[in-house]
Amino acid sequence: MPWILAAFVFIAFFSAPAQSEVFTWIDSQGVAHFSDYPPGKIAHQQIEIRPPSTVSMSENLRQEKRVSGIRDNVRGLLSTPDRPAKSSDAIARSRAKLQKICDSYRRKLDRIQSKLRTGYSNDKGNTLRRQRRAISQQHSRDCILR
Repeated sequence: MPWILAAFVFIAFFSAPAQSEVFTWIDSQGVAHFSDYPPGKIAHQQIEIRPPSTVSMSENLRQEKRVSGIRDNVRGLLSTPDRPAKSSDAIARSRAKLQKICDSYRRKLDRIQSKLRTGYSNDKGNTLRRQRRAISQQHSRDCILR
């Protein structure tokens, strides 16, 4: 029985987290160093290491259920329209307007691409590539990701 008690005390003593100091300094070449011992005469700082935060599994599951409930409520609020549904004519007009905008983006992209194929100086080419990137992002956001 005393051996079991001694083993238990031994395990409890050596399994406790070790507290150590951490020091940091920058050498003459600008390299940052971290160590558990101070560098001597070199200017250094001691870093405070906070203990890790732990969350019990039951608390984690409660949080997950709460977040899921909030997410479901938001989805429900977003899915139920407060205004009357659009008529088929309004939907068709909206789609036609979107199609017109998307076609305009494509024409602009084609025009910029043809200019880039003809060749320009670096400054003009970079300007065209920047315009192409901006229009391509607008096209993706307005036409593809909808």
